[in-house]
This record gives sequence, structure tokens and C-alpha cells, in this order.
Amino acid sequence: MRILGIDPGIGICGFGLIETFSRADAKALDYGAVTTTVDAPMPGRLKELYESLKLVFEQTKPDVVAVEKLFFSKNITTGIAVAEARGVILLVAEQYGAKIREYTPNEIKKALTGYGSATKTQMEEMARVHLGLKEKPKPDDAADALAAAVTCSLLYREDDIIEVDKFSNSRRR
Repeated sequence: MRILGIDPGIGICGFGLIETFSRADAKALDYGAVTTTVDAPMPGRLKELYESLKLVFEQTKPDVVAVEKLFFSKNITTGIAVAEARGVILLVAEQYGAKIREYTPNEIKKALTGYGSATKTQMEEMARVHLGLKEKPKPDDAADALAAAVTCSLLYREDDIIEVDKFSNSRRR
């Protein structure tokens, strides 16, 4: 199974593609970051992100997309921009027919390190270890994306998404 992890961002959006053979056996195939023009108006930046992510999806052909859930801290303006970027990410994933899994930062930290308050350095190191990489993935956004993908490989279940039955409006697992 090919899992594309994405660390949402409007200026820098990290991505990391892994291939899994079992829950504990995964290898990194590709990783990096998509950037947008800093001083461009927001609609233009969202379009840049959309076009770049379409290329990433076309090149990587993921079965599943693992996206970090949004966590608001102090800067709500940045949070809104990241939320808009997440909307673009989810749209592209849906357009390419990938299954979508979302994880909070604490879920990712706990899955990789066993500790929900792990540091950035600990997370980068554990992503490296889980994937058998010689060096920590760079940039940091790509390391975060790979961590989301590894989390998905460790926690993935085929039936963990709730779907809405279009005919009866009832929910099913």
C-alpha cells in the first residue's frame, strides 16, 4: 500500500510517500515540500498549492493519504490559512480517489514515539528509524509528513472511516 503523508501549510506543505508491506515494515519512496509565493494573494497561493499537489498525486499515485489535523494554538490567522490549505489538500485527495485518514499531532507523536508530547527532534529521529533512513528527513515539513504516513501504516484499518449512506442519511462504519 502506498501512503502519502501530508503536513498542511500554505507557505510550505510537506509531503512524504511510503510503501508498506505490513504494519511494521515501511520504506520511504519520496518526500519533499511544496511552496507557494509568500507575497501573493491568498487565492493565488491556494491555486499554486492545488496545482502543485495535483502533480504530487499524479507522480506518487497514493492509495491512502494521511493528513495532519489542524491544531490551533495562539495565532488564529495562521490557523485559518492552514485550514484553507487543508481544504485544498482534502479536495485533491478526493479527486484522485485516495482514502483519507486524519491524525492529530498528539496521535502522530504517540504512534511514533509512544509519548504524545514528544519533541520535534524526537519525531524526526523516529521517522528516520521507522523508515530506515540514514539521515533525518529534511525539510522539517517533509519529516512531519513522513511521520503522518508512518502513523497511518501503524494504525490503518480498512473500516475506520464513517460513510454517510446517500439514500437513508444514516451513518455506517
